Amino acid sequence: MRIKITAIFLAGLLLGACTSSEKKIEQAREKNPRYQYNIGIFYLNNGQPDEAIVYLQKALDLDSRFDLALDGMGLAHTMKGNLNQAVKYFEQCLAVNPNLTDAQNHLGSVYQEMGLLDKAEEQFLAAILDQSYHSRELPLYNLARLYYLQEKNEQAMEYVNRALTVNRRLEMAHNLKGLIYERFERFQDAIVSYQDALKIRPDDINLTYNLAGAYFKNRNFQRAKDLFSVLEDRVIDPEMKANITKYMEMIDREIRS
Repeated sequence: MRIKITAIFLAGLLLGACTSSEKKIEQAREKNPRYQYNIGIFYLNNGQPDEAIVYLQKALDLDSRFDLALDGMGLAHTMKGNLNQAVKYFEQCLAVNPNLTDAQNHLGSVYQEMGLLDKAEEQFLAAILDQSYHSRELPLYNLARLYYLQEKNEQAMEYVNRALTVNRRLEMAHNLKGLIYERFERFQDAIVSYQDALKIRPDDINLTYNLAGAYFKNRNFQRAKDLFSVLEDRVIDPEMKANITKYMEMIDREIRS
């Protein structure tokens, strides 16, 4: 009987020790800004900015100069459409760490969204100076897109090619290259660029739509019709559906003539 009682007593001690240990671990996590930041980024990556903000704020309450948490808050507010708030956090981040290239690129993207194109260009140009940046293709692509929107087509082509030199699998860069080629009325080259993008994302509706449009402009009407026919049942966006209907009507007229 004494042996059983002793065994039960020891088991109780072990259980109590485990519970105490778990509490200590949890308390340590509550005071660890990196742990709170990691939870925030988990929610951010899952498209839950409100939940992300809760944990990123906890990280900043523990360390107000935590640059990655400031950058994360900027991203969360960007996702929510709070662009002025996003700018505030990205600027705070860069005040703490001027060399955080992610924040430079993110701030440039927000400035571009706000129509502050000169400020956007400044941030993107600063970001591409970092030769060791793990995602250097992104500010290069962003510069190309910025110049495309300003109709600076030669500069746009230069930077989109540089982005693709860094990362050949950046499908949005292939797509942008196709759009630039269309500006030059080089429709066959545009077709090749859209095809390259679709090799990476074969089911992308927008890429297929752009490819079909390029075939139409290159007067390959049957190929354009085949692609638009595939899209008709897949497209939900009313504007794109209306454009496809117009394209199909124009193709039928061209084929009959």
